[in-house]
Amino acid sequence: MKQKIQKSKKYPIFRHTTKINGEKISRDIVHRPNVAAIIAVKDNEILVVSQNRFPNGVDIEIPSGNIEKNETAVKTAHREFLEETGYKAKKMVPMMNFYTTIGYSTQKIFTFIAKDFVKIAEPKLDDDELLKPKLVKFDKFMKMITDGKIIDSITLSSVMFFAIKKKLI
Repeated sequence: MKQKIQKSKKYPIFRHTTKINGEKISRDIVHRPNVAAIIAVKDNEILVVSQNRFPNGVDIEIPSGNIEKNETAVKTAHREFLEETGYKAKKMVPMMNFYTTIGYSTQKIFTFIAKDFVKIAEPKLDDDELLKPKLVKFDKFMKMITDGKIIDSITLSSVMFFAIKKKLI
């Protein structure tokens, strides 16, 4: 059973109730859209965005965005990559899927690797997006992770998995 308990302009909260081992269990879950996230590495550089995540400050992240209704994750990856960075990829290769906060949110992340990407335009940002794309040496980016300068969970999970899979660490 699911009951809406909190209205929000962006993210409603529902109380989910079920029985587990004969006991009634309830969880309050934030319903958030799924996200496509993109790892773009070429010539030992990773394409990232510097994003103002008010009120938490500026963060360095991989490009990502909400999957719109009736849109596939791969279509979102192509769209968001171009919008946020001005780069276009010939192909988006699925890498991994995961939940950001499985016990509190419905949001699932679909991570892709951008292949054969080139800059074709300037970013086309939404009104509430405060970000700038930039290329960072991959080794420097990994040091930023270990130094605690990269704190975004989507970026951390995706890039660390990528680095392990590619035997970069």
